[in-house]
Amino acid sequence: MMNKTITLTGVALACLMGTTAIADTADKRIALSNNYAGNSWRQAMLTSWETVTGQAVADGTVAAADAFTTAENQVTEQAAQIQNLILQGYDAIVINAASPEGLNGAVKEACDAGVVVVSFDGIVTEPCAWRIAVDFHEMGKVQVEYLATRLPDGGDLLEIRGLAGVFVDDAISGGIHEGVSENSQFAIKGSVHGNWAQDVSQKAVAGILPSLPEIKGVVTQGGDGYGAAQAFKAAGRDMPIIVMGNRQDELAWWKEQKDATDYQTMSVSIAPGVSTLAFWVAQQVLDGKDVPKDLTVPFLTITQDTLEDNLATTQEGGVANVEYSLEDAQSVINEAM
Repeated sequence: MMNKTITLTGVALACLMGTTAIADTADKRIALSNNYAGNSWRQAMLTSWETVTGQAVADGTVAAADAFTTAENQVTEQAAQIQNLILQGYDAIVINAASPEGLNGAVKEACDAGVVVVSFDGIVTEPCAWRIAVDFHEMGKVQVEYLATRLPDGGDLLEIRGLAGVFVDDAISGGIHEGVSENSQFAIKGSVHGNWAQDVSQKAVAGILPSLPEIKGVVTQGGDGYGAAQAFKAAGRDMPIIVMGNRQDELAWWKEQKDATDYQTMSVSIAPGVSTLAFWVAQQVLDGKDVPKDLTVPFLTITQDTLEDNLATTQEGGVANVEYSLEDAQSVINEAM
């Protein structure tokens, strides 16, 4: 599991480097600027932020770690939010961005004002900011590669995309289409936007199913697998192999089907706790540490063999998750160096 690997690496580094005391960031204030909170992944991300940063504030590591979410998922709205956080005197702003380029002006304003900016999940391209990225393109591609092992003769696929206009959606979809181009036995026969939410996905899939041929596989982005399954069931269609996205409702449905019919699939997503890694990276930069501008974390994959263990540790309505400690962040930083 990813969290165990990172933790052990962090402990090993701590042993080699000596106990790392938290230096003088006790008076520093860090803000989270989040562009969207309308699905279980984003809610879990905010919960992880609150859990880890709340303890950091209680321990005196930082003075504040406040979270702010825009109402409309608009670039202009988030840019105005960032400008307001600069005026409020925050020392660092952690951003889950609505656009990789659209916020660059506001991000540059923050940097020019001496504010540390760390982006994650939805990253920004402004060079002055730090970026914590997952290879979302690869996350899309591995889904098709998995289907190729299960369906060597191929078949028709349905693609469920995320939130239109967001970098993550484009990157995952690009990986899916590259995977299909390299596995010509597959063809994408339909594509809908599910907004990373099971209710939206269910409605969108139900709307397109009557126009589709037999679907052998469904490639997804997270938060959409359970909704897709319900749409196929309601339509009386044969259940395809649906790639899941680590949500508890998806994992619970998969477990039920596995027990009943030996249904097999995989699940993949970025862990929502990546927000806590971004927090610690911001804290380390404020603490004067040398941190590379670009950091990469692996996505979290659940297999047929690890399903039960992950389901057991995922709260109802939540997402399979990894939360990061200071030692984990130091490990990621040192590996990137």
